[in-house]
Amino acid sequence: MRPIGFSTGALALGDFRAALDMLAHVPRAAVELSALRDHELPPLMDALPMLGLEKFDYVSVHVPSKFKALTETEVSKLLRPCIDLDIPIVIHPDVVREPSGWTAFRSLLCIENMDKRKTTGRTAEELGRFFSLFPEATFCLDVGHARQVDSTMTEARRMLRFFGNRLRQIHISEVDTHGHHDRLSLSTIMASQSIASLIGRDVPVIIESVVPEKDILREIKATERALTATISSTAHRRYADWGELA
Repeated sequence: MRPIGFSTGALALGDFRAALDMLAHVPRAAVELSALRDHELPPLMDALPMLGLEKFDYVSVHVPSKFKALTETEVSKLLRPCIDLDIPIVIHPDVVREPSGWTAFRSLLCIENMDKRKTTGRTAEELGRFFSLFPEATFCLDVGHARQVDSTMTEARRMLRFFGNRLRQIHISEVDTHGHHDRLSLSTIMASQSIASLIGRDVPVIIESVVPEKDILREIKATERALTATISSTAHRRYADWGELA
C-alpha cells in the first residue's frame, strides 16, 4: 500500500502547521511541506526539526517556485538541513541558474516536470538536460502537468520510460489551462489509469488538489482509483510501448 497524502500548501496555503494537523489521522500518510513562496521558507526550515514528522511514512519539501525575497544561493543554503534529515527537496527546473548550489543534495534533489506556462522541464528531452546536470537527482512526476502538456499522456509515458528508475514521488491533481490545481476529474482519473502500470506500487503520492478538510479522504480515494491500472490501460501501455519500439 503506497503512502498517499497532501501538499501542505493545497490544504492550508502558507500554514504548514494547520495542514499537518489535518493529516494527523490519515493512515500511511505522505506529506509535502510546501514553501512555494520564498518568504515561507525560513519559518518552515526553523520549525522542521520540531514538527513531529516521524508519524508520516514519507516527507518531502517543495522548493520555492520563484526567488523574489531570497536569492538562489540563500534558498539552497536554507534547505541544507534536509540533507541531514534525509528529506527530498522537490524543485522546478526553471529556477536552477547556478547548478553548483544544488549538487550537495545528490539523490535528495527531486526534479519535477513542468506545465505549459514554463519554458523548460515540460518534456522528456527538456528534463533530460537537468538529469545530465544532476546525474544522481531523482524524479517527481506531476501527472496534472504532464496531462496539461499532452492530454494523450504519451509524454508522461516517455518520461516514465526514460526516468522511471529515478521516480521518487508523484504529484497529482487537476491542472487547468492557467496552472491552477483542483480536485480530480473523471477524465484525469482515467488518464492517470493509463500510466498506472508504469508506476511502482510503493511510490509515494502527493495530492495537490485544493480541497477543504472534509474532502481529504474523498480525494485520497479518488487518487487510489486514478493510480490503479485497469486491464484496458495495461493493454494500451503495451500497445504504446510496441509502437515506440517498432
